Amino acid sequence: MRLYDGTIQQFRCLVNSNKIADLMNANFYKHYGRNVSTSEYRSWQNSLNFLKNVVDMAGLVDNHIVLEYRIPVADTRIDALIFGESGDRKQIVLTELKQWSNDDVTGEMDGNILIRGYPRPVAHPSQQVEGYYFSLLDNLVVFQEDPHLSLLPTVYLHNYSSRGYAVLYNEKFRGLIERYPLYSKEQADVLAEYLRKNLGEGDGRYAYDRFTNSAVKPSKILVEHFGKIVGGQQVFTLIDDQIPVMNAIRSKAVSAASGGSKSVIIVKGGPGTGKSVIALETMAELLRKGKNVFYVTGSSAFTNTLRKIAGSRVKHRFGYFFSFTKHADNSIDVIMCDEAHRLRKNSSNYGVPSHLRSSSPQVEDIIRPARLSVFFLDENQIVRPGEVGSVDLIREAAGKMGASVYEFELVTQFRCGGSSSYLSWLDATLEIGGNRQKAILLKSEPMEFKIFDSPHELKKAIDDKNAAHPNRSRLVAGFCWKWSDPRPDGTLVEDVVIGDFKMPWENKKEFWKWATDPSGMNQIGTVYTAQGFEFDYVGVIFGDDLVYRNGTWVGQPWKSYDRSTKSSDDYVKHAKNVYRVLMSRAHRGVYVYFMDDETRRYFESRIEGHS
Repeated sequence: MRLYDGTIQQFRCLVNSNKIADLMNANFYKHYGRNVSTSEYRSWQNSLNFLKNVVDMAGLVDNHIVLEYRIPVADTRIDALIFGESGDRKQIVLTELKQWSNDDVTGEMDGNILIRGYPRPVAHPSQQVEGYYFSLLDNLVVFQEDPHLSLLPTVYLHNYSSRGYAVLYNEKFRGLIERYPLYSKEQADVLAEYLRKNLGEGDGRYAYDRFTNSAVKPSKILVEHFGKIVGGQQVFTLIDDQIPVMNAIRSKAVSAASGGSKSVIIVKGGPGTGKSVIALETMAELLRKGKNVFYVTGSSAFTNTLRKIAGSRVKHRFGYFFSFTKHADNSIDVIMCDEAHRLRKNSSNYGVPSHLRSSSPQVEDIIRPARLSVFFLDENQIVRPGEVGSVDLIREAAGKMGASVYEFELVTQFRCGGSSSYLSWLDATLEIGGNRQKAILLKSEPMEFKIFDSPHELKKAIDDKNAAHPNRSRLVAGFCWKWSDPRPDGTLVEDVVIGDFKMPWENKKEFWKWATDPSGMNQIGTVYTAQGFEFDYVGVIFGDDLVYRNGTWVGQPWKSYDRSTKSSDDYVKHAKNVYRVLMSRAHRGVYVYFMDDETRRYFESRIEGHS
C-alpha cells in the first residue's frame, strides 16, 4: 500500500497547487475507511514542501517517487522512497521526514530521544530508519535476487539545526548517523547533492518496477527462529515503538548490574505487537554480555517449547512466575516476564512445586530478587479468573519495593497481516473493554478473514494451507467439549464433535508440542496451548459458550468444559478474551466456523459487502 505514487514532476505540481495532502488523505480513506488524523495531514502539508524543495535543488524530474509506503509485514509507513540510477547501480533512497525543532527535542535517556509533548521516549531518527531499512531488506525478495539494486537510508530534519545545542547529533550517536545519515535544515543542499549523485543518472523505472513487484518473504514465526536467537543471531528487525523499549532494557540492565537503583519496566501491547520478540532478542543479547537473565511466563506450553529449542545449555533460563520465590534480594540482573497479565495473586496453588510455594504476591516475588524486572502484558488477554496481572498491580508493587518505574506502549502491528485495523475491528466486534464502536472490516484489509459453512470446510482450508507450507497453520476452538486422556495405546479420543465432524484436542500428555510438532496439524488447540504462539493461518471453531443476542453478548457457561472459567463472576468477559486470543494468532488469515447462526450473522453484518 502507498498513498502517493508518481513522478517527481507530478509530485511537484501537486505540492505547488496545495493538493498533495488531500490526494493522500483520499487514498488513506480508501484503504482504512477513515480520514487521516489532523496532525498527520498537517505534517504532509508542511514536510512535503521541504522535500519538494530538495528534489528541485537536486534537479530530479522524471524519477519515480512513492510516499507513505506501508512496510509489507507491519502496520507502519515509510515517508518517502525515491528511485533513480547512478552508473550501473539502480538505487532507492529511503527518506524519513521529521518536523522536530531544537526546542521540541528536550533530551536523551537510555539512548532514546525525549520530545516535548510526547508521553514516552522515542527512537533516534537514524535508528528508526535503520529499522525500516532492514525490514525492507529482510522481507522483500528482490534485495536477495538483484545485486544491482541498492537501498540508501536517510533522515531529513527540515526544522532542526545541527548547530549549538543539538541532542540528535550527540557524540554517542555518531556511529549511528554515519550509517544512517541525518540531514539538518542547514544541509538541504547537501541532501540535494546526495540525491543528485545517487539518483540523477536515470529515471529509476527499473528500480521502481523491481521494488513494487517484488515478492514478500513468508512471515517469520518466532519459535521457528528461536534457536538462531539463542545462538547469537539477531533474527527480527525492531522498528518504531519497539526500539525505545529495547534501548531502555539494555540501558537499565547495564545500570542495574553495576549497582544502580532497582528498576521496573512495564510494556503494554496487544497481540502481534512484538512483546515476545523484544523479550527474547534482548535476553539473548544480555546473556552474550554476561548478564544474569531469566525469561518467565505463565504458559507451560510456551515455556516447555522454548526450553526444548534452547537446549540443555540455557534451558534453565526459562521458567515460570513462581520460579524465584526463594532467591535472595537483588541476586538476579534481569527477569523478563512475558504475558504478565497471567500473573497470579500468589504462588501457593496446586501447580507450584511445594518447595517454591509462597503466600507473598507473585509480582513481588519477581521484583524482589531482580535488579531489573520487565513486564510485558495485554490486560485483554486475561482468560482465567485467577489471572490478576495489570499495570496498576505492577506499578503498586514496584513502588512498595522502592523500584523506579518506566512505562512503554506498543501499537505497531506485526501479526494479522500487519494490520492494526483488523484488531481494532475484532475488539469492537467482541466489545472488548466496553468498546461498542460500529466498525466494518474492509475488503482492502490485508488480513484475510473468511467464514465457513461447516467445520469440514474449515478443516480442509487449513489442511490446504499446511499442504502448501507444512506445519504453519492450526485449528483451534473454544473449550466447549471435554478433554480426554489418550487411550492406553496412545491414540487420541475425538472429543470435538459437531454432527459428523470429529477431531481430537491436543494430546493432554504432551500438550506443549501441539503448536510446533507436525502432529498438531491433526489436533485442535485450546486457548491455553495457543496463547503465546503464532501461525500463518488459524481456523477457529467459535463455540456456543458465547453468543450474540438482541444487541449484546451473552455467556452460556453450561456449554463450557473449562472448569476454571465457567464459574467466573464475569464469564462473558473471559469468554470474549478467549476468542480474541484465538482470532489473533495468525499472520496472514483467520478462518472461522460459527456454531451459532445468530452470532455468525452479527459478524457478517460488520464485514464490507455483506447485507
